[in-house]
Amino acid sequence: MLGEGIIQGLVETARNFFGSYVEKERLTTVEYPEEQLPLPEASRVFPFLLYDGADAEKGLRCVACQICEKECPPRCIHIEKSKDKKPDFVGKPQAYPAVFDIDVSVCMSCQICVEVCPFDAIRMDKQFELSTSDRFGGLLWTKHELAKSNEYYRQIHPVEAAETDARRAKEMADAKAKAAAAAAAAAAKAAATPPAAATAAAGPATTSAAAASHGPAGNGATGNGVTGNGTAGNGASANGAKAETAKTVVKP
Repeated sequence: MLGEGIIQGLVETARNFFGSYVEKERLTTVEYPEEQLPLPEASRVFPFLLYDGADAEKGLRCVACQICEKECPPRCIHIEKSKDKKPDFVGKPQAYPAVFDIDVSVCMSCQICVEVCPFDAIRMDKQFELSTSDRFGGLLWTKHELAKSNEYYRQIHPVEAAETDARRAKEMADAKAKAAAAAAAAAAKAAATPPAAATAAAGPATTSAAAASHGPAGNGATGNGVTGNGTAGNGASANGAKAETAKTVVKP
C-alpha cells in the first residue's frame, strides 16, 4: 500500500504522544538542565590527571614522561619536567610535571593520551558542561585544574577504575615482596660475614703471637733451653773450628 510506512510512523508518534500522559516510560523528552540522563561509562569528553590520596601535588601519578605530549594529534598538551624527583606509589624516585597544560579548545577527545600513558596517570572525563566566556584563558587548563582524585575516577568509570586499582595493587605487592627479599638477603649476608671476619682477624693475631713468643726465645735470655742449646751448638762449632785452625797451623 502506498504510504504505509508513513502511516505506521505517525501511529507510533501518536501512541507515544498520548501514552506519555499515562505512562512515564513513553515520556521520552528530558527537561534539561533540570533533568539529565545518566551518561554511559564509555563516554568521554576531555582528559584529566589522576592523583592518589588527599594531596594532589604529592599524589599525582604523572611522571612527566611526555609520551602523551608527543602522541597528541592536535598538539594541545604542554609539559615541563621538574628538576627534582619524588617517590611514586612503589617508592621509586620519579620526576613530576612542573607544568602540565591542556588547551581544551583544540583537544579532539581522541583518548590517544590515555592509551599511550604507561602510568595510568591520565583518563577521560565525562563532564561536558564547560562553556565559558573566556575563549583563551578559560579553555587552557593547568595542572591544578586537571588534577582529580582516584575516588572521582571510581565514580565515573567504576569498572575501568577497579581494573586499574587491581593492577596497581599487584605491582605494589610485587615491589614490596622484591624489597623484602632483598632485605632478607642482605641480612643473611651480614649475619654470615662476622665469623669469617673474626677468623681472618684471628689468623694474623695468632701468627704475631707465635712470632713474638719464638722471637725472644731465639734471640734472648740465656736461661732458655733453646737458647742454651743453640749457644752450645754454636760454641761447639766455634771450638771445633778453632781446633782445626790450630792443627793446621802446627803442621808446617
